[in-house]
Amino acid sequence: MAEGVNQQPAVKAGVSPADVGGGVRTAVGGAGAVFRLFLEVLRGVFRRPFQFREFIEQSWFIASVTILPSALVAIPFGAVVAMQTGSLVQQLGAEAYTGATGVLAVVQQGAPLVTSLLIAGAAGSAVAADLGARSIREELDAMRVLGIDPIQRLVVPRVLGMMLVAVLLNGLVSIVGISGGYVFNIMLQGGTPGAYLMSFGALAQLPDFIMSSIKALIFGLIAGVVASYCGMNPKGGPKGVGDAVNLGVVLTFLLLFFANLILTAMYLQIVPPKGS
Repeated sequence: MAEGVNQQPAVKAGVSPADVGGGVRTAVGGAGAVFRLFLEVLRGVFRRPFQFREFIEQSWFIASVTILPSALVAIPFGAVVAMQTGSLVQQLGAEAYTGATGVLAVVQQGAPLVTSLLIAGAAGSAVAADLGARSIREELDAMRVLGIDPIQRLVVPRVLGMMLVAVLLNGLVSIVGISGGYVFNIMLQGGTPGAYLMSFGALAQLPDFIMSSIKALIFGLIAGVVASYCGMNPKGGPKGVGDAVNLGVVLTFLLLFFANLILTAMYLQIVPPKGS
């Protein structure tokens, strides 16, 4: 009599609880490492000697790779916002507030986000690539052996430079975006200069511009810290540098949108709308 063959049940391919737990631990550990780097950067700002020359050089480099793209993006962005908001307010019968809606959309949301995305994409990738190349060449370890803190020497000037340029670019994008929206509103939507400016003055207030600058400052800080962390911790040699750059850009984008949500909610709760 033939003996029956015991067949083992097939193991279904999938994600095990151990894999999920490992991923969560890795994410939490990475978040903690980024926060620790932020604290070290904050401490390094007040340590002497301050690397002023490195700060100027990095600020100039960051500005040189972001000014032209920011201006080119701001023109169509302001025009699109003006046309879209203008069309909506006209459908609602509030043509008198076309200028205010377009300007506030650019100042409160558009300019900080456009600036931060360009800072993260252009400057952040360059910073991550530079620090990653130094890391795989063991320059950072050599600096530590010589008693030089690479965070104070390299990271702090780059983070402060990204914060400074982010605030300046935010003003540039706001001006260019508002100007582009103004021109398109007058030329394509039949608006008048007086009505555009009057509606802007009726709803806009000084805290709107202050909050826009604060957002840009915080976004520049986030982009600088994340790019520096990813650049200082590449894995896998030269290929790991490219992976670190891509990871830094993606993480920065996610954190920027999350931070924008929190800052916007806080602002709307603290500062009441004008005329309310």
